[in-house]
Amino acid sequence: MPATVLVVEDETKIRDLVRIYLEREGLSVVTTASGAEALLLAEQIGPDLIVLDLRLPDVAGEAVAVEVRRRRATPILMLTAKSSEAERIAGLELGADDYLTKPFSPRELVLRVKAILRRAAGGAGGMAGPMSFGAGELRLDESRREAVVRGETLELTPTEWALLVTLAGAPGRVFSRYELINRTRGYEFDGYERTVDSHVKNLRRKLEVDPRNPRVVETVLGAGYRLGLARDP
Repeated sequence: MPATVLVVEDETKIRDLVRIYLEREGLSVVTTASGAEALLLAEQIGPDLIVLDLRLPDVAGEAVAVEVRRRRATPILMLTAKSSEAERIAGLELGADDYLTKPFSPRELVLRVKAILRRAAGGAGGMAGPMSFGAGELRLDESRREAVVRGETLELTPTEWALLVTLAGAPGRVFSRYELINRTRGYEFDGYERTVDSHVKNLRRKLEVDPRNPRVVETVLGAGYRLGLARDP
């Protein structure tokens, strides 16, 4: 079965262009111009990915993203006319996996959609089998795409999952932001440092007892991030 992409965009020309390019890649595409309808469709059809414009006529795209993320870990690719880095990073911190700034290349959008779907389907490829860390505090099973911390199963976005599996593949090793963005995205783009920081911030909210004093995903000043828990024997 082809993956299903929900495209939420109020500009007809852009919505149709995105649909055409995605359907050429063999994807099933459902479209809407309404944020409210998008939330209903997200529940009804359970899309594999949502392409979400932030400027919608009824419900702000940011509010749609927050509500989607509250209910499920469906990947979100944001489309935004907002040009400042701070505004784009704010969108990522709402839980989006990626963003594109308008005007954008339809071919680049297809590239990013396919990259997100690959991450969602196949994981990061950094683990040979189920692993446990920190005397069982964290357990990861890549074949089942399952992360359990202190007995609680986490709902992780594809980017958060890929980030965690990458770090867990070499506990204690420091990964630079540049390494992490390439391992979790598969391509480079501007602003990767702030982007990685945003995804780490979201991941820590789910992993850490106290996100302000992280023990699982540690920061190494001037170098990057590492998994702070040792692998269990």
